[in-house]
Amino acid sequence: MILSSLRRLPWLLALSALILLLDRITKSWVAAHVRMGEAIPVVPHILRITHYANFGGNFGIFAESAQESALAHWGLIGLNSLIPLLLFTVMVRWANRHTLSSIGLALALGGTLGNLHDRFAYGSVVDFIEVHIFGYHWPDFNVADMTYVTCFFLLLLDLLRKKKAATHSKFYSSENIQSQPQERVL
Repeated sequence: MILSSLRRLPWLLALSALILLLDRITKSWVAAHVRMGEAIPVVPHILRITHYANFGGNFGIFAESAQESALAHWGLIGLNSLIPLLLFTVMVRWANRHTLSSIGLALALGGTLGNLHDRFAYGSVVDFIEVHIFGYHWPDFNVADMTYVTCFFLLLLDLLRKKKAATHSKFYSSENIQSQPQERVL
């Protein structure tokens, strides 16, 4: 089982590398073409490309603390340094058994490495996608952040599929079929 898992691992790592590359390219483009704090409207009143420095965690969590305190800043970097190790470990263990889950983990690994790069290189993460829906402003985000959301939904979908398969299997087991009353045909 470990051997077959390791055969799929290079593909999953290639997916992580592709996400890391896409994250770096998009952030570099934004840094080169959009001045800090400015925005380019894509869909008026809904979607803009911005240039924002996020000193906090995902979606700006702890941004003020991390900007004001070196301890909070380095604490976030330390935590973000452990996450890729955890994702990689779980990805290796699930590589063969959980296809959607392992793909989600590979996406999240690439995204985590992208944001970690920014934290080490710039002290903050470049966020550039700004969304307004029905008057609600979603915190600015980037490609890496999208991979976390995608990972969550793939894990959830995989869990729901497995639960449905287990229920289906239990219902149609030979033991259950034999115990069902037979219908009489008239």
